[in-house]
Amino acid sequence: MRKIKEVLRLKWAHNLSNRKIAESCSISHSTVADYLLRAKLAGLSWPIDPDLDDASLGDLLFSTTDKSIPAKRRMPDMEYLYRELKRKSVTMQLLWYEYKQTNPDGYQYSQFCNLYRRWTKKLDLSLRQEHRAGEKLFVDYAGQTASIVDPKTGEITKAQIFLATLGGSSYTFAEASPSQDLPSWIKSHVHAFEFFGGVTEIIVPDNLKSGVTKPCRYEPDINPTYQDLAEHYGTTVIPARSRKPKDKAKVESAVFVAERWILAALRNHTFFSLNELNQAIAEKLTDLNNRKFQKLDTTRRQLFETIDRPALKSLPSRPYEFAEWKRARVNIDYHIEIYRHYYSVPYQLAREQVDVRLTSGTVEVLYKNKRVASHQRSYRQGAFTTLTEHMPKSHQKYLEWTPSRLIRWAEKNGPKTKRLITRILDSRTHPEQGYRSSLGIMRLAKTYTPERLEAACERALFINAYSCKSVRSILKKGLDRQPFLFETAENMEPLNHPNIRGKHYYR
Repeated sequence: MRKIKEVLRLKWAHNLSNRKIAESCSISHSTVADYLLRAKLAGLSWPIDPDLDDASLGDLLFSTTDKSIPAKRRMPDMEYLYRELKRKSVTMQLLWYEYKQTNPDGYQYSQFCNLYRRWTKKLDLSLRQEHRAGEKLFVDYAGQTASIVDPKTGEITKAQIFLATLGGSSYTFAEASPSQDLPSWIKSHVHAFEFFGGVTEIIVPDNLKSGVTKPCRYEPDINPTYQDLAEHYGTTVIPARSRKPKDKAKVESAVFVAERWILAALRNHTFFSLNELNQAIAEKLTDLNNRKFQKLDTTRRQLFETIDRPALKSLPSRPYEFAEWKRARVNIDYHIEIYRHYYSVPYQLAREQVDVRLTSGTVEVLYKNKRVASHQRSYRQGAFTTLTEHMPKSHQKYLEWTPSRLIRWAEKNGPKTKRLITRILDSRTHPEQGYRSSLGIMRLAKTYTPERLEAACERALFINAYSCKSVRSILKKGLDRQPFLFETAENMEPLNHPNIRGKHYYR
């Protein structure tokens, strides 16, 4: 439009010939004549209104000659196509087929798609992300799965495909795992770091439950075990925004490539174990990383060796051991319950809430991020793991007593006392259930003389009253000083009578 104004200026202000104007503007003289004719038909004169910009001038001069598009060549509503393509299994080919049913003379498929792509480019402008070397690792699971056949039963299970891609070089790691649960998610990360031989500054996962407990645009709640892994490797987890796949476009592209060059390439193979599948994936993965890019004269591996590998942080001395995190409330008996086993903590923390870190071999208890107890993990349900130092002093002294020690003390007081304590311990299902009663009788020795206690134990034995309460009642009421109304079984003569058969009769 700038040349149109110059043509009009040279003709109307300086009265030059069409050929001289054409030479000055580097256009043909026929074009100069066309511009002048259009300006005359539009009713323009010199000087041109300064408010008439180039776009308005072009519309004014050329709108009268625009040919309307025939109805048979019109495209359908672009917004309709956009909405329909978001529906499951709807493709451009299907929409074009429906379009041709009502418009037999309409655009062919290639032009149909081209016009739609032109329209979509105006919808949303994407920011081209520039990834620094060794900065980000993008992780996700592929949408497709791989089948594993049980060789004995023929049962088919679906293996999930984990993918990790470096932002700088697009160097890719892939492996199959039995599921997308937390242990598989963590294990795949450990294998990915070992594959790359280092750790990036940031991990960018999707918002799956194994990685993000509570998705949030601004402050997502990272799974404690996932956070523990990040701290072990000295990296940071920054999840992608929910429903924003462009935040992790690298791994989305890797998923597409892996599905095409790995899973599709293995479509005719039958696998009978997870290890067998992973071996096949590793072979295809090597080919993928060594294949040249379509628009770059290099490979993922070459870029990785020159860009990402020197920038990665070193691996720690030992790999991360999977640890499960739980929260537990300390009971009044200063124990916490984890998978129906009970572990002790310092008794001062009774009724407090603590964090528990579980590995395959240890149980760590933390209170306000400070470790307060550590136990060897036990898988016995209903059992207790108790450390003496976690007990109050009174409980520690209580545990110092054993059945043999109680009996030795009772023997010092007298044979009747010894017999009563033995009967008390034997009458309980577990000897520990008789400790409290025995300790109560021991305490009575501080109030009453050994002779009175011995006499009270003898009377308790006679009436089969094997408890501390009975001995205390006998002493309190002075029954130990009264004579027996009946002879004890030890002093009675055995009965001899014809009607009594005796034990020899049954032999």
